[in-house]
Amino acid sequence: MALFQRVLRAGEGKKLKALEALVPEINAVEPSVEVLSDDQLRARTADFRSQLDRGAELNDILIDAFAVSREAARRVIGQRHYDVQLIGGAALHFGWVSEMRTGEGKTLVSTLPVYLNALSGKGVHVVTVNDYLAARDAEWMGRIHRFLGLDIGLVVPSAYDSEHKRRQYGADITYGTNNEFGFDYLRDNMAPTRRAQVQRGHNYCIVDEVDSILIDEARTPLIISGRVADAAKLYQQFARIAATMVRDVDYEVEEDKRNVAVLEPGISKVEGALGIDNLYDEVSANLVHQMNAALRAKELYGRDRDYVVSHGEVKIVDVFTGRILEGRRWSEGLHQAVEAKEGVRIKEENQTLATITLQNYFRLYDKLAGMTGTAATEAAEFASTYGLDVVPVPTHLPVARADHGDLIYKTEFVKLESVVDDISERTRTGQPILVGTVTVENSEKLAAALDRRGITHSVLNAKEHTREAEIIAQAGRLGSVTVATNMAGRGVDILLGGNPEGLARRDLLRDKVDADDPANTDAFMKLVEHYEPECRAEGDQVRKLGGLYVLGTERHESRRIDNQLRGRSGRQGDLGESRFYLSLEDDLMRLFATGAVNWVMDRTLPDDVPLEAKMVTKAIERAQNTVEQKNAEVRKNVLKYDEVMNEQRKVIYARREQILGGDDLRAESLEYLRDATAAAVADHCAGDVVREWDLDGLLATIRTYWPSELTAEELTGDGSRDWSPADVTELLCADGVARYEAREAEVGPTAMREVERQVLLRLVDQRWREHLADMDHLREGIHLRGIGQKDPVSEWQREGFDMFAAMLERAYRDFVTYVMHVQVTTADSAADSTSGSAAASGGAPHGVAAADRNGRSRTTDVQYSAPDLGPAEIGGGNGSGSEASPGSVRRGPSGPSQSRGVAAAATGTVVKSAEQKLGRNDPCHCGSGRKFKHCHGR
Repeated sequence: MALFQRVLRAGEGKKLKALEALVPEINAVEPSVEVLSDDQLRARTADFRSQLDRGAELNDILIDAFAVSREAARRVIGQRHYDVQLIGGAALHFGWVSEMRTGEGKTLVSTLPVYLNALSGKGVHVVTVNDYLAARDAEWMGRIHRFLGLDIGLVVPSAYDSEHKRRQYGADITYGTNNEFGFDYLRDNMAPTRRAQVQRGHNYCIVDEVDSILIDEARTPLIISGRVADAAKLYQQFARIAATMVRDVDYEVEEDKRNVAVLEPGISKVEGALGIDNLYDEVSANLVHQMNAALRAKELYGRDRDYVVSHGEVKIVDVFTGRILEGRRWSEGLHQAVEAKEGVRIKEENQTLATITLQNYFRLYDKLAGMTGTAATEAAEFASTYGLDVVPVPTHLPVARADHGDLIYKTEFVKLESVVDDISERTRTGQPILVGTVTVENSEKLAAALDRRGITHSVLNAKEHTREAEIIAQAGRLGSVTVATNMAGRGVDILLGGNPEGLARRDLLRDKVDADDPANTDAFMKLVEHYEPECRAEGDQVRKLGGLYVLGTERHESRRIDNQLRGRSGRQGDLGESRFYLSLEDDLMRLFATGAVNWVMDRTLPDDVPLEAKMVTKAIERAQNTVEQKNAEVRKNVLKYDEVMNEQRKVIYARREQILGGDDLRAESLEYLRDATAAAVADHCAGDVVREWDLDGLLATIRTYWPSELTAEELTGDGSRDWSPADVTELLCADGVARYEAREAEVGPTAMREVERQVLLRLVDQRWREHLADMDHLREGIHLRGIGQKDPVSEWQREGFDMFAAMLERAYRDFVTYVMHVQVTTADSAADSTSGSAAASGGAPHGVAAADRNGRSRTTDVQYSAPDLGPAEIGGGNGSGSEASPGSVRRGPSGPSQSRGVAAAATGTVVKSAEQKLGRNDPCHCGSGRKFKHCHGR
């Protein structure tokens, strides 16, 4: 125990030494574990759980559990954890970021803390960057855990089946993607019943490629949305107008800030094209937004750089991985503007129904850990945002890669020719080459240049993402040339000489055989054994040639991405080389590098001679540091704004859980009634002078809450005493409580409780959706407060909380109205076939069964209106939007009956609101004496 106390108390610089002290302890236990039979080894799982049940802590069994997991891995997949992998695993268990070089076996490392923490029975989530890796790890590493008696679940985007998802989350260990975990959390907090929820808490999470998910994608909020009115014609019209506008005449562009500013001539041109006098009139306010979106789409978002057009759709390209972000759309109308620019079909805009940032989602976990090959440069952000310390773990073998200095050319054309020359020269020897590009466009330019030279190569970019694992796995084969965008394919090892398992899968896939089907295991293993000698021999040849050569055609704006590319070479002590080729026309150099490089190139060297100097390296580092700070500020800004929403979200979601949990709302119903009454009195009875009170207005308001029969004379008595607002409040509250108790007696306490729960749940959901839309509108213009010397974030916090409080007050007042006016009917269960079909369809009936005076069963339910969202739609963005309001990952609600809306009422409803029976000109049901259309029908 003292050993673990030293680990937990270790300072920043002593964590590694403290973790290293655990290794001899684990190694000492290994001999006693090796002699156990498979059954005896598997039985240790039950023994560990028994110890935990008796009060032991996870740290108490860490040494033995790591030793058991290590032995299971050796027996099941033939891999034994190295000592440095034990260190990485311990770092993950203690809730730190384990920084391990590429090829050090992070996937295998995760099995140690995953097994240990899964023993608690509270669930462990392992998060990866894409579906392929999640499924691969669940199958590959899952074999170890299944051998030890643990259940494995897998959560990836698919048709939403709550029963299936609940089983996956109910497993001891659940693998999945970051977006799907987040979307399931949001869907759970839109669920109409507990049975429709799938997650069971947030106990312990390990995030693979933690820098990609918690840093790179942290500008990308997750959003569930529903469709609103089609505005396609307006987008098309503004796309045509934007095409006629001239840069630096009608508008200005700040590329580094991702901003477009319209000038007076541009405003006049737009007004003339639209035939309006003033673009900024209140009725035309949305036109300003349309204009800005069209110009941003025209100037700041480039085809084959920020997006590709595939099968008539605009698909976003992730700037960090080069992959297509399937199912994501830029928010705030930007995606529609790009679609209009490209002349493809425009999809509808969406209304936000639920949203959360990745930062706030992952901070829900009781314990969070991560692993990556590159985390040190973002250590400060990991610590400040997530409370995560970074522990650099040494490599198993010394790194033998030679990292050559950067070469910089004047023009991109000359650089490209030099890159092809280098590749051509090395392919003659057979040395494998991995070429990294920043954009899809550049990868295709390079591919065309290689084709002209007759150099055989493979291209891995967003347009080939389905083959990325297959392509990257074989990038170490003799003579191979692989062109990859931003090093897509992270998580897949590049083995010198080729990957025999990948070759075996390729052959089976070609024969349309599923390699993961247990029935095909023998055929798969035979192919692996066939390719192993071939790959081993090729690997020896490649090592003699210097190993894998990594060639970067451009520096990325983040040093971390460059290090990831370099890190693909020199795996497990292998030889390797790396070099970056740059030009003064590269975006990073053009936008952010200093003028020193230009000065040197203009005066000392011809176009075709590269410069290699420390000054160049320093200029690049300064440029990268500038961009990294800018991106960190964007993420910090996103988090500052979302903190306000997060506090509000916690309140709403906690309230929903109370309602879904079946809490008795009687006391709260009476409290809401009293609050509504007091507010009405305060509005109509100002001061103590009775004759100045608006008693008729007061009674009209009260009758919107319940059908009161009180008169103005009864409110002030016969004049024998002085009446105060408090007296009026007391009298009205007594009347309201009496009406409430009469309704409760009429429908029965059990049915009344269910009515209250359903009404409050629907109102909270509806008002929350409206509030999200209101907050979106507030966010759009809040930055303008800075012009008035006010802090926009402080203004956002202040107004946001005021709006939230007002929203809750409206919801609770509406709750009183609905509860006091809703009409409850009964129906024989035998005849109520529709209600039965609701239960049979898999969804829990929203009603509650009770018995009427004749002993017949009845079902109580509430019918309410919900937006018809139409078919499920996925949309959102990748964070490449404006810096003030970045894009968002957006997903439409999904389910068996999506067209009915997210919160559609169960079939067989037998409770209806009184308004549904009234015509527009009928007297209102509330007793106010006004027509329905002028009262509750407004």
